[in-house]
Amino acid sequence: MRLNHCHNFHDFQELARRRLPSPIYNYIAGGADDEVTLRRNTASFEAVDLVPNVLRGVADVDLSTTVMGQTIGLPVYLSPTALQRLFHHQGERATAAAAERFGTMFGVSSLGTVSMEELARKHANPQVYQFYFHKDRALNSAMMARAKESGIKVMMLTVDSITGGNRERDLRTGFSIPFRLTAAGLAQFVMKPAWGLNYVTHEKFSLPQLDAHVDMKGDTLTIGRYFTEMLDPSMSWDDVASMVAEWNGPFCLKGVMSVEDARRAAEIGCAGIVLSNHGGRQLDGSRTGFDQLDEIVQAVGDRMDVMMDGGVTRGTHVLKALALGAKAVGLGRYYLFPLAAAGQPGIERALTQMKAELVRGMRLMGCTRVSDLNRSMLRHRT
Repeated sequence: MRLNHCHNFHDFQELARRRLPSPIYNYIAGGADDEVTLRRNTASFEAVDLVPNVLRGVADVDLSTTVMGQTIGLPVYLSPTALQRLFHHQGERATAAAAERFGTMFGVSSLGTVSMEELARKHANPQVYQFYFHKDRALNSAMMARAKESGIKVMMLTVDSITGGNRERDLRTGFSIPFRLTAAGLAQFVMKPAWGLNYVTHEKFSLPQLDAHVDMKGDTLTIGRYFTEMLDPSMSWDDVASMVAEWNGPFCLKGVMSVEDARRAAEIGCAGIVLSNHGGRQLDGSRTGFDQLDEIVQAVGDRMDVMMDGGVTRGTHVLKALALGAKAVGLGRYYLFPLAAAGQPGIERALTQMKAELVRGMRLMGCTRVSDLNRSMLRHRT
């Protein structure tokens, strides 16, 4: 199986599975507990039908949109995700370059493996910095200051991860950061020689957003331990309001799911929210971002930009979200599996397919602009 055999999300996932050691593949693919929410994220789109219009003159389709003051060429963006150089040695460098080629936004995580400063220097497309609220308040301020100095315009605070989800795949495989080759890992190293060769012949794994502030003392640190030991479960709305004021620019909360919280985010001056259940990796059994989208847009869509992520595998999924009022849709595993499979060419192939699906879907819906999509074009199955 090769990259040119990949024609959809599932093909990229299969190619990534073949190329990655099992602990790393399962880290990307897995969710919390019984993975109910992980499955529902995609299934939720199937409960809504598109109602197309015809004879609208759709020769020219404009996919551009504006979100949190950033103009992007596609109504999708590459969500911030952790540890990308474990999946492919190019890591965030591939993600940023692919996003720039398609004129869209990308995010860099606190657990990113390439520095936000390097990416900001190299790429002109909008960049979001995503961070977690640490127990060390000075660390939070220092991270925001670094982002501001690098020229990043949009700050994104993840609010659904004050403690780690129960990711049982990681427990079974022994996945940790920094990645350590246990006995089982050594077997995977032998079975996946191309990944192993790339891992040991490229620059040493690091977490540049955290390395200056956190001393791991050479120890392994599971993802769950990072969330549980370093992040602050006492985070409150007053804390976030202070950060919004300190940042003094577009500030977004990722992980909001209730109307009450969406209204509170608007009240403290947030420019946007992302409806997200962290890819089904935190609270299993929680609602999906798509299922919550309509009521939250109705409640606060005139006061802030509402986005969503989770389970997006097709252009039609994006169209349904846009029709309900999402300003843009975040992609996670949709680009991570292509990254793992083939680096930057993988992401670019996936985005090429997404763009083609969006253009085709817009034409079949009778729309030439993102703003043409609306709730009247959807019907919910009962």
